[in-house]
Amino acid sequence: MANSSLAEISAQLESPNSRDRMLALASLRDVSPADAVPLIKKVLEDEILQIRSMAVFALGIKPTDECYPILVKLLETDPDYGIRADAAGALGYLGDLRAFEPLVRAFYEDTEWLVRFSAAVSLGNLKDSRAHEVLLQALDSDEVVLQQAAIAALGEIKDIESVDHILRFAQSEDWLTRQRLAEALSQLPSDKSVSALKYLEKDSHPNVAAAAKIALERLNQAST
Repeated sequence: MANSSLAEISAQLESPNSRDRMLALASLRDVSPADAVPLIKKVLEDEILQIRSMAVFALGIKPTDECYPILVKLLETDPDYGIRADAAGALGYLGDLRAFEPLVRAFYEDTEWLVRFSAAVSLGNLKDSRAHEVLLQALDSDEVVLQQAAIAALGEIKDIESVDHILRFAQSEDWLTRQRLAEALSQLPSDKSVSALKYLEKDSHPNVAAAAKIALERLNQAST
């Protein structure tokens, strides 16, 4: 992007009008990470929470050496739980395996379910098999969304050992949980997965039945 355009965005990020700052952030979509990150940093402490949230997310998809330490600091110290959750999510997008330990700490230590949910999702995005234990613990959460995140993440890390643990959710009253199970099983090839998916293929909710059908097709393709 031309320097003049970057200068315009930079100036717009300092506008007293929050809408201008928001549009400026959005316009960084096509800017290189090296050029975008210094501009994103200008609004990381913005008075408008939505702008801060956008800026944190942007750090996850504009990776430079600066992004990881900034996001970890936000995850560990920001007083707003929404920003901590955004930082956890952005670390998953960043895909830096150093984020494994900060995300596990956030899951165990943060008192807000939204942060713990984002941490669980991002542990799946990292595709790190070390997440096995923490994700199994997430299955026992009282929060249904945390259970869903853990099921999906166990699929993402291709944790075959978790199949016995997640199959109990085939009887879940929550259809989205059953759908997440079907989607996860598509990445966990085993006889038990196939049996469970054949059962879920007859589910009363069309989304679950469709997800199970797709999962079975995916497993069949993978085995041929």
